Amino acid sequence: MKSQKTKTPSASKTSSVVSFSFDSAVLVKRLLGAASERSRKVLAQRFGLGTSPERETLEAIGDRLSITRERVRQIEAAGLSAIRASKVFKEAEPAFDEIVKHIVGMGAIVSEDALLRGLGKDEKARNRFRFLLVLGASFVRERETDDFLARWHIDHETAKTVHDALSRLYSSLGDDAVLTESQLLDRFLDELKEVNDAYRDEEVLKRWLSLSKRIGRNPLAQWGRVTAPAIHVKGIRDYAYLAIKQHGEPMHFSDVSKAIGALFSKKAHVATTHNELIKDPRFVLVGRGLYALTEWGYQPGVVRDVIREVLEKNGPLKKDDIIKHVRLARFVKDNTILVNLNDSRYFKRAKDGRYDVA
Repeated sequence: MKSQKTKTPSASKTSSVVSFSFDSAVLVKRLLGAASERSRKVLAQRFGLGTSPERETLEAIGDRLSITRERVRQIEAAGLSAIRASKVFKEAEPAFDEIVKHIVGMGAIVSEDALLRGLGKDEKARNRFRFLLVLGASFVRERETDDFLARWHIDHETAKTVHDALSRLYSSLGDDAVLTESQLLDRFLDELKEVNDAYRDEEVLKRWLSLSKRIGRNPLAQWGRVTAPAIHVKGIRDYAYLAIKQHGEPMHFSDVSKAIGALFSKKAHVATTHNELIKDPRFVLVGRGLYALTEWGYQPGVVRDVIREVLEKNGPLKKDDIIKHVRLARFVKDNTILVNLNDSRYFKRAKDGRYDVA
């Protein structure tokens, strides 16, 4: 086999393509040669191993050859069996061992997309490695489900441990819970008590987390359920939510717009940002252009509504006490509060100086 760069395959922390001691194109060509001509053509079309990288369905191939979908599947299976029984397959064992070693380095179980991206620089190369993974006896593919992405593994015990740990981790998260990456990794480790110590690596743990379709992270590397408001980021409103939450206190809409650009490299016009904040119940206008999060305890409404709520909750209060309570809920001047408080249509003042709802 033609040699490329001689380098021990490893799970690099970058997204660079791993180098092997064999040429995948030469290896796949030799392996296909062990199948019958008809099987070879079907395999090439099914795995995108010909001039086109497009992978065809059983139905498409059957329609072109005027045979049934099941017959195509049988031809494909016969071709794979012939290759596995061949001398060239036996001779290729060291190449398969290198791929196994690479997957072990990635954590023994890895999503199909992440694995193939690391194995091939383009679609043709990835198709060749997909073919090798299907051929090899050591490799097991798990189909995509509601809980997990499609993935490959070489260790049933480790795969089950990871699946179970991810399910328990998801169950432990609240609907709106948001954790820092370090907090989530610590919690994940608690669920992985039975896993081999060799896999207790931050990069491996994050690869395992990426297998879950129910656990995700936002652009600030905060983790939670993918349905949580702080994790499910789609548009300006969601980016605004994260920006204000990150800031930790009310922000002017113009500052929110700037923060979206600084934090997420997303272009957010000031007027657009303001309009989105107005429409979303997650935000409350608490001052002139100032927005806070509803989840912080702020309630929608004008200053008059806040005064009414304060009095209904606490009973009649003196002017200074009312101002103190309102200032906790709204960033407004004292005079604005007094103007509303002295509106006799809504509030009344008793002889002892205390105010109540009219």
